[in-house]
Amino acid sequence: MKAIENRLKKLRDIIEQHNYNYYILDAPTISDGEYDAIFRDLYALETKHPELIIPTSPTQRVGAEPLIEFGTIEHRVPMLSLSNAMDTEELIIFDERMKKELCIKENILYIAEPKLDGLGIELIYEQGIFIKGSTRGNGFTGEDITQNLKTIRSLPLKLIGGNAPTLLEVRAEVFIKKHDFVKLNKSRESEKIPVFANPRNAAAGSMRQLDTRITIKRPLSFFCYGVGKIEGINFETHHEYLLALKRMGLPVNPLIKTVNGAKGIKAYYHELEKIRNELPYEIDGTVFKVNDYQLQNKLGTRSRSPRWAIAGKFKPQQATTIIHDIVVQVGRTGALTPVARLAPVNVAGVTITNATLHNQDEIDRKDIRIGDTILIERAGDVIPRIVQVILEKRPKGSTPYRINTHCPICNQKSFKPNDEVVARCLNISCPAQVKGRIQHFVSKPAMNIDGLGERIIDQLVETGLLKTVDDIFTLEQQALSELDGLGKKSAEKLIQSINKSKRTVFSRFVYALGIRNVGEHIAQVLEKHYNGRLKEFKNAKPEELKNIDEIGPIVAQSVVQFWQNNNNRKIVNNCIERGVFLKEMTKHINQPFSGQIFVFTGSLKNFTRQEIKERVEHLGGKTAVSISKKTSYLVVGPGAGSKLKKAEDLAVSIISEDEFLDIAH
Repeated sequence: MKAIENRLKKLRDIIEQHNYNYYILDAPTISDGEYDAIFRDLYALETKHPELIIPTSPTQRVGAEPLIEFGTIEHRVPMLSLSNAMDTEELIIFDERMKKELCIKENILYIAEPKLDGLGIELIYEQGIFIKGSTRGNGFTGEDITQNLKTIRSLPLKLIGGNAPTLLEVRAEVFIKKHDFVKLNKSRESEKIPVFANPRNAAAGSMRQLDTRITIKRPLSFFCYGVGKIEGINFETHHEYLLALKRMGLPVNPLIKTVNGAKGIKAYYHELEKIRNELPYEIDGTVFKVNDYQLQNKLGTRSRSPRWAIAGKFKPQQATTIIHDIVVQVGRTGALTPVARLAPVNVAGVTITNATLHNQDEIDRKDIRIGDTILIERAGDVIPRIVQVILEKRPKGSTPYRINTHCPICNQKSFKPNDEVVARCLNISCPAQVKGRIQHFVSKPAMNIDGLGERIIDQLVETGLLKTVDDIFTLEQQALSELDGLGKKSAEKLIQSINKSKRTVFSRFVYALGIRNVGEHIAQVLEKHYNGRLKEFKNAKPEELKNIDEIGPIVAQSVVQFWQNNNNRKIVNNCIERGVFLKEMTKHINQPFSGQIFVFTGSLKNFTRQEIKERVEHLGGKTAVSISKKTSYLVVGPGAGSKLKKAEDLAVSIISEDEFLDIAH
């Protein structure tokens, strides 16, 4: 057995070394085929001896069961945002302010780095072992994305070098390289899956997958740039810290360097601006930080940003082109959005053929017309935006553009509230809205129909089996089993899920209908007022609705408009006729959970997370995803994690699921 343990250690060490050579030094010493062969040897040996698998093994980057929801992690040191400088002049002003606040005349040494267009994250290592990671979130609390981060091959599960600090919190940016993004979208196109709009969206979406088996297929990279809390080691400068990260096996952008004073800042800014399109990843500017930690501490922070750092934003890259046509697109909520069809033009390495015009007010303000020559830019280096019309090139005889008063898809009259700029189609059976509305209708907070995902919905709509949401309750197993990606067994499960969804509650069903301005909370407010009686809600008058606590004139108007549309009424009636049954509320006079906050950890045997959330709220309580001093109870199931220890530390009452049920009863 000792020989096997030694062999496993040797294979793991070899893989870790090659990962370091590849990702950190950018100097691979073996081919991808040779690397894969070593990895397969390790995997095969661990499969034969599962008792010898360790959490930091390279094979343990994926394999956990899909999450029900993300937990939260509180940042020990807030992840603050940066103030922006829009040009080099503002960067020079920043340097002058630093010298003034520090009362020094000599040049300040800065760390200069590219500003990556990705997703900010925090990595936490304890005793050199990767423990957990999170998104930036609101700067103070982020989402726990530990399992997804483990799928990134360049992220070391164990730091190398043997001198790791007892605690190391590293700030980093997750991104997708340009060529990887192109390949990813080509793959999605071949699978008839919607493509990603840009690399940033792709990276952020990948990190927020509840199923790591999806994330591991995404070509994610990351660079470390910042520091949170550190215990067990001290650094005097940021440059020293970054060099240490690299020695520990963490990737650091090779373009990061120290620059001296305003002159150095200006030179670096122009240097990066010049080569930005040649870089393998998207950047939208530079970042400059005072290098000396002592000086950083002296400068301090504002409420949302450090005083000692600034982002130097690049000017959006621009080009001219011609508007060939303007078409109106219809979104899931019925919003009518005018879009300009452009003569193809390259902006910042991307071919632009369309640009949103937002609404009629925007068209009028800029006097945009078909045939106009326009100046266009990528706002934030992502979204195409028309800057202005070049009037001297306007063709003779052009006329102002007006959006049609009827929906371009279903031809029903659109509606635009006086206090809004967007016109909408209020017909929920409008074909342009169908796919989006169905996706919303079947989602977890709504009807919670498991197995009816985006790909299946696309097929059902395209084959004509789904025209409106009520058609879901007419689907037959045989027709489903013939769809691409669904066999007999999956079709049977989907039918069971549909039948199960029919028995629901007022708030879920109303939320599922997608009434504008009616979210989950408002649906629950309406449920309490009408006690789950749909008929009364359908016939509600504006004055009646406005008198309900938390219901204002905007929500009232949206509800009335929804029920005034005969198509909407027909769809709701069809749902009821086809078996949807709204369980009446049972009012608990005593509200046993009033004023109490519940947190749940581990697996539950009697409820889904959504069901138990509804149960708590029904009895007057609230749920939370993280433990705090305000937590009343932590309900613990099998597989309880770090929340249990935190609850013990804060002396929060800890109960089992059965004990929770006793209290609830």
